[in-house]
Amino acid sequence: MSATASYVLRLADLSLVLGQRLGEWVGHAPAIEEDLGLANTALDLIGQARLLLAYAGEIEGCGRSEDDLAFLREQGEFLNPVLAEQPNGDFGQTIVRQVLIDAFQLELYERLAASADPRLAAIAAKSVKETRYHFRYSAGWLVRLGDGTVESRARVQSALEKFWPLTVELFAADDLDRAMADAGVAPDLDEVRAAWALRIEALLAEATLTRPAERTYSWFGKRGQHSEHLGYMLAEMQHLQRVHPGARW
Repeated sequence: MSATASYVLRLADLSLVLGQRLGEWVGHAPAIEEDLGLANTALDLIGQARLLLAYAGEIEGCGRSEDDLAFLREQGEFLNPVLAEQPNGDFGQTIVRQVLIDAFQLELYERLAASADPRLAAIAAKSVKETRYHFRYSAGWLVRLGDGTVESRARVQSALEKFWPLTVELFAADDLDRAMADAGVAPDLDEVRAAWALRIEALLAEATLTRPAERTYSWFGKRGQHSEHLGYMLAEMQHLQRVHPGARW
């Protein structure tokens, strides 16, 4: 697979896996408004994943469709960051995971809209509009929970401590990231991280939450090294296609 196809697949897998996780909330959210809000975000993410998976398949040139890439790859072939595959936990944990990724995707897509790759730039320009809404939604809830009751603040602060180390992977540039940046296809991750940090720090201050201390991180999902949680999620997500190959609605 070419470098560009691999990079596009990383973007696709982030949206696909996170969209699947949010879809697990449908019918289980704490209120009907949040049921709809999380479902709409999940649909946006799946839509982004479809565009990116289709493009990755075209670049690869092996005849694999977006469905093939979503449902017929093994766990080690997925390139999403480990943060996206973490279980939902309670509503506060979901919001913390979401806001950390929303802020990352927002800063990333804003810069990818100027990519030297016109197809990727077009996908990013469409996606950034949706991602602005996603961030407003998750950020609004983080403020309400963080600056809410003693219980709600304790829960989201705990979730923040749990997920913060996993954000390191989002900005840990490897050879692929550097090659894409040098080619003008992707932005420099140091620039993305600086903008993300400013956005997150302002939000944490508004939510009266404490930024966790930096800690080491050893998982790298974008290299195919995942936590145990992804395998269980894929078993459910891919079940129908595995049992009935080629099945269509």
